[in-house]
Amino acid sequence: MKRSISLMLVLFVVLLLGTVAVAPAQETAPQGAAPAAAAAAPAAAPKVDTGDTAWLLMSSALVMLMTPGLALFYAGMVRRKNVLGTIMHSFIALGVVTMQWVLFGYSLAFGPDIGHFIGSLAWVGLKGVGLEPNADYAATVPHQAFMIFQMMFAVITPALITGTFAERFKFSTYLVFLVVWSTLVYDPLAHWVWGVGGWIREMGALDFAGGLVVHISSGVAALAAALVVGKRRGYGTDLMAPHNLTMTVVGAALLWFGWFGF
Repeated sequence: MKRSISLMLVLFVVLLLGTVAVAPAQETAPQGAAPAAAAAAPAAAPKVDTGDTAWLLMSSALVMLMTPGLALFYAGMVRRKNVLGTIMHSFIALGVVTMQWVLFGYSLAFGPDIGHFIGSLAWVGLKGVGLEPNADYAATVPHQAFMIFQMMFAVITPALITGTFAERFKFSTYLVFLVVWSTLVYDPLAHWVWGVGGWIREMGALDFAGGLVVHISSGVAALAAALVVGKRRGYGTDLMAPHNLTMTVVGAALLWFGWFGF
Protein backbone atom coordinates (compact mmCIF):
# COMPACT_ATOMS: atom_id res chain seq x y z
CA MET A 1 0.00 0.00 0.00
CA LYS A 2 2.78 2.37 0.97
CA ARG A 3 4.62 1.40 -2.22
CA SER A 4 1.52 2.25 -4.32
CA ILE A 5 1.13 5.61 -2.61
CA SER A 6 4.82 6.39 -3.13
CA LEU A 7 4.55 5.45 -6.82
CA MET A 8 1.51 7.68 -7.25
CA LEU A 9 3.33 10.58 -5.59
CA VAL A 10 6.32 10.10 -7.89
CA LEU A 11 4.08 10.03 -10.97
CA PHE A 12 2.25 13.15 -9.76
CA VAL A 13 5.52 15.05 -9.26
CA VAL A 14 6.78 13.96 -12.69
CA LEU A 15 3.56 15.08 -14.36
CA LEU A 16 3.63 18.39 -12.47
CA LEU A 17 7.22 19.10 -13.46
CA GLY A 18 6.45 18.16 -17.05
CA THR A 19 3.51 20.53 -17.12
CA VAL A 20 5.59 23.39 -15.70
CA ALA A 21 8.38 22.70 -18.17
CA VAL A 22 6.11 22.43 -21.22
CA ALA A 23 3.80 25.37 -20.43
CA PRO A 24 6.41 28.11 -20.93
CA ALA A 25 7.50 26.50 -24.18
CA GLN A 26 3.92 26.58 -25.41
CA GLU A 27 3.54 30.22 -24.34
CA THR A 28 6.84 31.48 -25.71
CA ALA A 29 6.49 29.82 -29.10
CA PRO A 30 3.80 32.22 -30.35
CA GLN A 31 5.77 35.17 -28.98
CA GLY A 32 8.81 34.19 -30.96
CA ALA A 33 6.73 33.57 -34.05
CA ALA A 34 4.83 36.87 -33.82
CA PRO A 35 7.59 39.12 -35.22
CA ALA A 36 8.17 36.73 -38.08
CA ALA A 37 4.47 36.66 -38.86
CA ALA A 38 4.27 40.45 -38.64
CA ALA A 39 7.26 40.81 -40.93
CA ALA A 40 5.75 38.41 -43.41
CA ALA A 41 2.38 40.20 -43.42
CA PRO A 42 2.00 42.48 -46.48
CA ALA A 43 1.57 46.24 -46.03
CA ALA A 44 -2.01 47.45 -45.98
CA ALA A 45 -3.18 48.50 -49.44
CA PRO A 46 -4.32 52.13 -49.92
CA LYS A 47 -7.99 52.43 -49.05
CA VAL A 48 -10.41 55.25 -49.80
CA ASP A 49 -11.56 57.16 -46.73
CA THR A 50 -14.91 58.85 -47.24
CA GLY A 51 -14.16 61.67 -44.80
CA ASP A 52 -10.83 62.52 -46.43
CA THR A 53 -12.43 62.38 -49.88
CA ALA A 54 -15.32 64.64 -48.89
CA TRP A 55 -12.99 67.24 -47.40
CA LEU A 56 -10.65 67.16 -50.41
CA LEU A 57 -13.54 67.72 -52.82
CA MET A 58 -14.84 70.54 -50.62
CA SER A 59 -11.37 72.09 -50.58
CA SER A 60 -11.26 71.80 -54.37
CA ALA A 61 -14.52 73.74 -54.57
CA LEU A 62 -13.18 76.40 -52.19
CA VAL A 63 -10.00 76.88 -54.23
CA MET A 64 -12.05 76.99 -57.43
CA LEU A 65 -14.13 79.79 -55.85
CA MET A 66 -10.95 81.83 -55.52
CA THR A 67 -10.66 82.19 -59.31
CA PRO A 68 -13.94 84.14 -59.80
CA GLY A 69 -13.03 85.97 -56.59
CA LEU A 70 -9.78 86.99 -58.22
CA ALA A 71 -11.71 88.10 -61.31
CA LEU A 72 -13.83 90.47 -59.21
CA PHE A 73 -10.80 91.66 -57.25
CA TYR A 74 -8.95 92.74 -60.40
CA ALA A 75 -12.02 93.95 -62.31
CA GLY A 76 -12.93 96.47 -59.64
CA MET A 77 -9.58 98.21 -60.00
CA VAL A 78 -9.61 98.78 -63.78
CA ARG A 79 -11.51 101.32 -65.87
CA ARG A 80 -15.10 100.57 -66.81
CA LYS A 81 -14.28 99.79 -70.46
CA ASN A 82 -11.92 96.96 -69.47
CA VAL A 83 -14.02 95.25 -66.79
CA LEU A 84 -15.30 92.36 -68.92
CA GLY A 85 -11.90 91.60 -70.42
CA THR A 86 -10.29 91.59 -66.97
CA ILE A 87 -12.95 89.25 -65.59
CA MET A 88 -12.52 86.89 -68.54
CA HIS A 89 -8.77 86.67 -67.91
CA SER A 90 -9.58 84.63 -64.81
CA PHE A 91 -12.68 82.81 -66.05
CA ILE A 92 -11.09 81.58 -69.28
CA ALA A 93 -8.28 80.04 -67.24
CA LEU A 94 -10.86 77.67 -65.75
CA GLY A 95 -11.51 76.30 -69.23
CA VAL A 96 -8.11 76.47 -70.93
CA VAL A 97 -5.95 75.25 -68.05
CA THR A 98 -8.45 72.51 -67.21
CA MET A 99 -8.12 71.08 -70.72
CA GLN A 100 -4.34 71.37 -70.62
CA TRP A 101 -4.23 69.70 -67.19
CA VAL A 102 -6.42 66.78 -68.22
CA LEU A 103 -4.64 66.20 -71.53
CA PHE A 104 -1.02 66.32 -70.38
CA GLY A 105 -0.41 68.88 -67.62
CA TYR A 106 -1.14 66.56 -64.71
CA SER A 107 1.12 63.90 -66.17
CA LEU A 108 3.98 66.39 -66.57
CA ALA A 109 3.55 67.62 -63.00
CA PHE A 110 2.87 64.38 -61.11
CA GLY A 111 3.60 61.55 -63.53
CA PRO A 112 6.50 59.09 -63.14
CA ASP A 113 9.73 61.04 -62.75
CA ILE A 114 12.21 61.67 -65.57
CA GLY A 115 15.61 62.81 -64.34
CA HIS A 116 14.22 64.65 -61.29
CA PHE A 117 13.05 67.38 -63.68
CA ILE A 118 9.67 66.51 -65.21
CA GLY A 119 6.99 63.86 -65.13
CA SER A 120 6.56 61.48 -68.03
CA LEU A 121 3.53 61.26 -70.31
CA ALA A 122 2.49 57.94 -68.78
CA TRP A 123 -0.69 59.57 -67.46
CA VAL A 124 -1.52 61.57 -70.59
CA GLY A 125 -5.26 61.98 -70.96
CA LEU A 126 -5.54 60.77 -67.33
CA LYS A 127 -4.60 57.26 -68.40
CA GLY A 128 -4.23 55.23 -65.22
CA VAL A 129 -5.67 58.02 -63.07
CA GLY A 130 -8.78 56.34 -61.72
CA LEU A 131 -10.79 55.90 -58.55
CA GLU A 132 -8.13 53.87 -56.76
CA PRO A 133 -5.85 55.85 -54.41
CA ASN A 134 -2.26 56.58 -55.33
CA ALA A 135 -0.04 55.74 -52.36
CA ASP A 136 2.65 58.23 -53.41
CA TYR A 137 0.40 61.29 -53.17
CA ALA A 138 -2.86 60.59 -51.34
CA ALA A 139 -3.38 57.08 -50.02
CA THR A 140 -6.89 57.67 -48.66
CA VAL A 141 -8.64 59.45 -51.54
CA PRO A 142 -9.31 58.51 -55.18
CA HIS A 143 -6.49 59.46 -57.52
CA GLN A 144 -8.92 61.51 -59.61
CA ALA A 145 -9.95 63.53 -56.55
CA PHE A 146 -6.30 64.41 -55.90
CA MET A 147 -5.93 65.36 -59.57
CA ILE A 148 -8.95 67.70 -59.36
CA PHE A 149 -7.61 69.36 -56.21
CA GLN A 150 -4.24 70.01 -57.83
CA MET A 151 -5.96 71.29 -60.97
CA MET A 152 -7.50 74.17 -59.02
CA PHE A 153 -4.00 75.41 -58.14
CA ALA A 154 -2.91 75.07 -61.76
CA VAL A 155 -5.91 77.20 -62.80
CA ILE A 156 -5.51 80.10 -60.39
CA THR A 157 -1.72 80.47 -60.68
CA PRO A 158 -1.60 81.97 -64.22
CA ALA A 159 -4.74 83.98 -63.40
CA LEU A 160 -2.81 85.67 -60.59
CA ILE A 161 -0.39 87.05 -63.17
CA THR A 162 -3.10 88.90 -65.12
CA GLY A 163 -3.30 91.82 -62.71
CA THR A 164 0.10 93.01 -63.86
CA PHE A 165 -0.90 93.45 -67.51
CA ALA A 166 -4.56 94.43 -67.07
CA GLU A 167 -5.87 96.73 -69.83
CA ARG A 168 -2.88 96.17 -72.12
CA PHE A 169 -2.82 92.57 -73.33
CA LYS A 170 -4.63 91.11 -76.35
CA PHE A 171 -7.04 88.36 -75.33
CA SER A 172 -5.88 85.98 -78.08
CA THR A 173 -2.28 86.46 -76.96
CA TYR A 174 -3.33 85.71 -73.40
CA LEU A 175 -4.84 82.37 -74.47
CA VAL A 176 -1.52 81.33 -75.98
CA PHE A 177 0.28 82.58 -72.87
CA LEU A 178 -1.94 80.40 -70.65
CA VAL A 179 -1.00 77.18 -72.42
CA VAL A 180 2.70 77.98 -72.88
CA TRP A 181 3.31 79.26 -69.35
CA SER A 182 1.41 76.40 -67.71
CA THR A 183 3.35 73.83 -69.74
CA LEU A 184 6.84 75.31 -69.56
CA VAL A 185 6.80 76.91 -66.11
CA TYR A 186 4.05 75.66 -63.81
CA ASP A 187 4.11 71.94 -64.62
CA PRO A 188 7.89 71.46 -64.27
CA LEU A 189 7.97 73.58 -61.11
CA ALA A 190 5.10 71.59 -59.59
CA HIS A 191 7.02 68.39 -60.33
CA TRP A 192 10.22 69.73 -58.77
CA VAL A 193 8.47 70.58 -55.50
CA TRP A 194 5.47 68.22 -55.21
CA GLY A 195 6.14 65.37 -57.64
CA VAL A 196 7.76 62.13 -56.48
CA GLY A 197 11.39 62.31 -57.63
CA GLY A 198 11.43 66.10 -58.10
CA TRP A 199 14.83 67.53 -57.23
CA ILE A 200 13.54 70.14 -54.77
CA ARG A 201 11.35 67.56 -53.05
CA GLU A 202 14.33 65.23 -52.84
CA MET A 203 16.17 67.96 -50.90
CA GLY A 204 13.47 67.76 -48.24
CA ALA A 205 11.57 70.93 -49.15
CA LEU A 206 7.95 71.18 -47.97
CA ASP A 207 5.56 73.55 -49.75
CA PHE A 208 2.24 73.20 -47.95
CA ALA A 209 0.29 76.15 -49.35
CA GLY A 210 1.91 76.75 -52.70
CA GLY A 211 4.35 79.38 -51.48
CA LEU A 212 6.86 78.37 -54.15
CA VAL A 213 4.80 76.63 -56.84
CA VAL A 214 1.95 79.16 -56.88
CA HIS A 215 2.98 82.46 -55.34
CA ILE A 216 6.66 82.86 -56.13
CA SER A 217 6.20 81.58 -59.68
CA SER A 218 3.25 83.89 -60.41
CA GLY A 219 4.96 86.83 -58.70
CA VAL A 220 8.16 86.49 -60.71
CA ALA A 221 6.17 85.97 -63.92
CA ALA A 222 4.07 89.06 -63.15
CA LEU A 223 7.20 91.17 -62.65
CA ALA A 224 8.66 89.93 -65.93
CA ALA A 225 5.38 90.62 -67.75
CA ALA A 226 5.19 94.15 -66.34
CA LEU A 227 8.75 94.87 -67.49
CA VAL A 228 8.07 93.52 -70.98
CA VAL A 229 4.60 94.99 -71.57
CA GLY A 230 5.32 98.33 -69.95
CA LYS A 231 2.97 101.04 -68.73
CA ARG A 232 -0.61 101.57 -69.83
CA ARG A 233 -1.18 104.14 -72.55
CA GLY A 234 -1.93 107.47 -70.97
CA TYR A 235 -0.43 106.51 -67.63
CA GLY A 236 0.42 109.67 -65.72
CA THR A 237 -1.74 111.90 -67.91
CA ASP A 238 -5.19 110.24 -68.15
CA LEU A 239 -7.46 109.56 -65.19
CA MET A 240 -7.27 105.83 -64.35
CA ALA A 241 -9.27 105.63 -61.15
CA PRO A 242 -10.72 102.21 -60.16
CA HIS A 243 -14.28 101.99 -61.41
CA ASN A 244 -15.81 99.91 -58.56
CA LEU A 245 -13.92 99.22 -55.35
CA THR A 246 -16.96 97.45 -53.90
CA MET A 247 -16.36 94.72 -56.48
CA THR A 248 -12.74 94.53 -55.35
CA VAL A 249 -13.75 94.11 -51.70
CA VAL A 250 -16.23 91.34 -52.60
CA GLY A 251 -13.49 89.62 -54.58
CA ALA A 252 -11.11 89.90 -51.63
CA ALA A 253 -13.75 88.33 -49.37
CA LEU A 254 -14.14 85.38 -51.77
CA LEU A 255 -10.37 84.95 -51.87
CA TRP A 256 -10.27 84.99 -48.08
CA PHE A 257 -13.05 82.41 -47.81
CA GLY A 258 -11.55 80.16 -50.48
CA TRP A 259 -8.22 80.22 -48.67
CA PHE A 260 -9.63 77.76 -46.12
CA GLY A 261 -9.36 75.10 -48.81
CA PHE A 262 -6.01 76.23 -50.19
